Amino acid sequence: MTGVPEAVRLRRARERGAVTAEFAVALPAVLLLLAMLLTGAAAGVTQLRLEEGARAGARALARGDDAAAVERIVRTLSGASVSAAVAAEGEWLSVTVTGRVGGPLGSSIPWTLTARASTRSETAAAGPATPSAAAAAAGAG
Repeated sequence: MTGVPEAVRLRRARERGAVTAEFAVALPAVLLLLAMLLTGAAAGVTQLRLEEGARAGARALARGDDAAAVERIVRTLSGASVSAAVAAEGEWLSVTVTGRVGGPLGSSIPWTLTARASTRSETAAAGPATPSAAAAAAGAG
């Protein structure tokens, strides 16, 4: 006997290349799934960076920094391609930061994220609500 039966050899010859064809069909799906996962992760990281920039910008604005300094702080923390808008309503100040998602699919999907942080102005908070003013008011009564 020669070792491998004729039927087994014929079956192997017919199946030759089947694994390569299956791999060629599955590879684009796997790559698309990987790109989507990486883009989702990039969106999460982008949102965290925008939130951190908005919080730092609101803190700087509350301390009395001007809009240009706030913009510089936001861009340092969130990236150079973001935009920041400053708004004031009475004693409340807010910073809104907007940026686009990066990643493998970020440039082909118009996905814009926004983060907003608000805080009370420290100059408004320094009024009669400070401890020294409250103590003076209590001692005067």
